[in-house]
Amino acid sequence: MNAENPTTAADTPPDVPVGRRPEDERLPFLTNLSYGVQHILAMFGGVIAVPLIIGGAAGLTPEQKAVLVAGCLFLSGIATMVQTIGFPGVGSQLPLVQGVSFATVATMLAIIGDDGTDGLRSAFGAIMVAGLVGLAAIPLFAKIVQLFPAVVTGSVITVIGLSLMPVAARWITGNEMITVDGEQVHNPEFGDVANIGIAMATLLLILVFSKIAKLTRVAILLGLVGGTIIAAIAGKINTSGLSGADVVGIPEPFAFGMPTFQAAAIISMIIAILVIMVETTADILAVGEVVETKVDTKRVSKGLRADMGASAIAPVFNAFPATAFAQNVGLVALTGIKSRFAVAAGGGVLIVLGLSPAAAAVVGMIPTPVLGGAGIALFGTVAASGIRTLTKVDYSGTTNMLVVAVSIAMGMVPVVSPHFWSGLPSWAGTILESGISSAAITAVLLNLLFNVWRPVEPSGMAMAAARARNVSDVEMRVLAEGGSFEAGQTVKVKSPAVDSSAGH
Repeated sequence: MNAENPTTAADTPPDVPVGRRPEDERLPFLTNLSYGVQHILAMFGGVIAVPLIIGGAAGLTPEQKAVLVAGCLFLSGIATMVQTIGFPGVGSQLPLVQGVSFATVATMLAIIGDDGTDGLRSAFGAIMVAGLVGLAAIPLFAKIVQLFPAVVTGSVITVIGLSLMPVAARWITGNEMITVDGEQVHNPEFGDVANIGIAMATLLLILVFSKIAKLTRVAILLGLVGGTIIAAIAGKINTSGLSGADVVGIPEPFAFGMPTFQAAAIISMIIAILVIMVETTADILAVGEVVETKVDTKRVSKGLRADMGASAIAPVFNAFPATAFAQNVGLVALTGIKSRFAVAAGGGVLIVLGLSPAAAAVVGMIPTPVLGGAGIALFGTVAASGIRTLTKVDYSGTTNMLVVAVSIAMGMVPVVSPHFWSGLPSWAGTILESGISSAAITAVLLNLLFNVWRPVEPSGMAMAAARARNVSDVEMRVLAEGGSFEAGQTVKVKSPAVDSSAGH
């Protein structure tokens, strides 16, 4: 990449008509469905975790938590289908799975506080307003795509994968501390050897299936199924969720009452929504790199509209803000299935799960260590995709190495030290506590500082003008050495050669 003329890596492939792009591949129905189920199993733990956390903070009953879970599944399915299929002005038409975002959890917990369902309704009101603000900001926000050359996208994609690794680890070991009777105590099951063994067995199955040519594309699905069977043999399956679950359950709009609107809650949620927009933009660019398709400002805008539109209507279905799931970007990279219609089929599965508590309970039986074993492969693949993008960067004679180093380091700070920014004002902490946002902001600013906002050396300006006049190679050498000449002047060159990197 030429640092003086940065280009978005996703812009490199030729622009081909809709219907002939890699992501437009159409597969047989059952093939689409199997790949779609694989996508949903890979992200299911994440999409149900948020409503369970928020429901617990709001003091909801198990039945009320089930309402939140069903609403989040239903909304995620709708948002996924809109994002993948696309409608006029909405949807990136990329293989992206949409799910409820972890980025807003801390903000929602702060809004809810000790107010129970009243606090939950305040959070819903803040989400609706913030989603609408996000929609209004898209025309300006989407223009940042031109600030994402390979040195930026590679750094951010790498951090996306690395920042997800603690999630996989917690799925395997559980949380070290748990709440019992309102007090934090050590989790006696933390780091259970049996759970670690199940996770490693799942990972091993995925590797074995990936080695078999005919099974590579469904390796994750088969690994999850195999891991679940192993967990069942080990007595690690919890079937309590199946008891009393309805076969069909239509989401009740505003099941917890009409939203309320409080200025402080709205402001804090707007900041969280901006973080989601940064993360979604990064995921759109990341999947564009993986699929090797063109991603421009228009496409980012459409993707963000699907994201923000889903977030704005989420409270109607008792759900929370949506975002693109990075682990599914890793699944696209790992399996090579680039078809957006396969992911759309997964969106249909999510809708069915949202309308059938019994079906959701069956999928929810997959133990978290099994998901963690798969997560190691998926999240590692996202990081590897970022590293692959970074190989396209020109490091010779530039400060790009420093841009990459500092960006990744800043992105990892909140991962290795979650409370690093706790002393900052809450709005700043919300932004910087996301490793993805920290990396993106750092990478964009450093790229602007070192590669865009820099003076052009006189010799470089002269050489550019000389190229336009088609001067001789001898004259170009003089210019490269910082010399000058008049039209028709005879020049003498002392050195027989000039470093080819001069003037670049």
